[in-house]
Amino acid sequence: QVQLVESGGGLVQPGGSLRLSCAASGSTFSINRMGWYRQAPGKQRELVARITSGGSTNYADSVKGRFAISRDNGKNTVYLQMNSLKPEDTAVYYCNAATNGATGWYNYWGQGTQVTVSS
Repeated sequence: QVQLVESGGGLVQPGGSLRLSCAASGSTFSINRMGWYRQAPGKQRELVARITSGGSTNYADSVKGRFAISRDNGKNTVYLQMNSLKPEDTAVYYCNAATNGATGWYNYWGQGTQVTVSS
């Protein structure tokens, strides 16, 4: 089992920045990749960014050049630095940890943290 605790959401003006953090605990040795997803009202949950244990990253096109994901394996923590925020970035952001064991991939989710971009 893996537990995820997120922090860092809030209200920010357009053009501002926020940093989200997600701390993993439990069977962290089994985590293959971690990432961030978001869900806006009335929309499906979508991938924002993810990073593998080896440091490979990928991003949604909508956030490339503005967001950066990083990972501190020693602290079992993943970060999402969000710059040049836009109103359309407003959503609940969820931390994700994916494990790949004998039975295949399994996803763990945090409780979500609200990010609101508004003037």
